[in-house]
Amino acid sequence: MGDEYKIQVFDAETQNLLKTALKDPSSVDLEKVANVIVEQSLRDATFSKESGKMCYTIIQAESKESGRSIFRSSLLNRLQTEYRNREEMRARSVQEWVCYVSFICNIFDYLRINNMPMLALVNPVYDCLFQLAQPESLQREEEVDCLVLQLHKVGEQLEKMNAQKMDELFSLLRDSFLLQNALGSLAQLLLLEMIEYRAAGWKMTDAAQKYYYSEVSE
Repeated sequence: MGDEYKIQVFDAETQNLLKTALKDPSSVDLEKVANVIVEQSLRDATFSKESGKMCYTIIQAESKESGRSIFRSSLLNRLQTEYRNREEMRARSVQEWVCYVSFICNIFDYLRINNMPMLALVNPVYDCLFQLAQPESLQREEEVDCLVLQLHKVGEQLEKMNAQKMDELFSLLRDSFLLQNALGSLAQLLLLEMIEYRAAGWKMTDAAQKYYYSEVSE
């Protein structure tokens, strides 16, 4: 079970805490579990992309076991705290900021209420993506990579929740693409690919796949 959720990055005591939370959530401190997962996600880029699945499993197990949602509330509270501090986080560490965006998008991707994405996360996720689309963010390869990856993952869902915001985001991306002389060639390529990906209904055509990814790998 642990391997599936990448918990081997933790010490033995924390691994036991997480394994118990996945199977018998009411027997552990779920606020502590939420904090452990968020803190690791902010440090570890790989874990930040995977941890939504673990959170989803704990939420489902707690709901089934007790009908409660302590873990979900603790997780969302902690996400909200980090969201409020996002500008300071980005100024302190771009790596931590990019991990945060990956994590909140991963949570948005996995968490469902009545089979719908969580409305409370829509605006925070959009705000993070708008920050990544600002001209100064597009100078940094790690922020461009993060933006493109998240739009591939949750762009279509986000557009269904608020199409007007997605129009505004892509208007900003097009302006940045057209006006930014300082953009690196890889950033330009990734932005153009993303603009075309959305225009094609959030699908990558075979020709585009071949063109962009042969260029990137060369």
